[in-house]
Amino acid sequence: MAGGETVMVMSLVPGASPVSLNEARGWLRMGGASDDAVVEPLLRAATGICEAFVGQWLVQRSGSELVRVKQGAAWLSVRPVVAVDEVRMVAADDSETVLAVDEYRLSLAADGAGRVMIMPQHGAARVRVTYRAGMAAAGADVPEAIRHGIVRMAQHLYEARDAKDVPPPPAAIAALWQPWRVLRLGSGR
Repeated sequence: MAGGETVMVMSLVPGASPVSLNEARGWLRMGGASDDAVVEPLLRAATGICEAFVGQWLVQRSGSELVRVKQGAAWLSVRPVVAVDEVRMVAADDSETVLAVDEYRLSLAADGAGRVMIMPQHGAARVRVTYRAGMAAAGADVPEAIRHGIVRMAQHLYEARDAKDVPPPPAAIAALWQPWRVLRLGSGR
C-alpha cells in the first residue's frame, strides 16, 4: 500500500448489467443474436464506464478492500454501501485476524459512503473489509435514465469499434448520468 490509501476494490462477483442483451439489440436495431459476442462485452464496458462516472456500483454485489485505518476509521471506496460482511485486521507481516462483529461498527453517510470504525484497543493500521455495495438490488431497479445512458454508451462503442479516430461519447450520456454522480471533493478519503 505504499503511497496509497486503499488497494483497489476487488468485486467477488461480477456486477450484473442493468441492461439486457435484448434491450441493447433492440436499441442497436439488431434482429438476431449474430453479434451477441460483440454486444455483450460492450454492455459490460458501458456499465463499467457508467459506474466510474457516477462513482457508485449500480447493481449490488460483494467486494473486498484493503484499507488504511486513520484515527480508528477505515473509509470504504465503493458506494453506496449496503452491509459489511467481514472485517479482518491486517498485521505488519500481512497476517490477518477476523474481528468479531462487536469489535467494529459501520456508519453510513447520506451519500452512501461507508466508514468502518475499529475499536481502539486493536490499534489496527490496516483492515481488509468484505462488504456489499450498489444502488439497486437488481438491474431492473436501476433508474431508467442510467439504463438508457448505458444503452447509448454501448451504441457509441459499437459504432466506433472499427474507427481509427473515435469521437467522444455524446454529451447526452453524461447528462443522463449526472444526477446520480457522487464526487469526492478534497475529503482525504
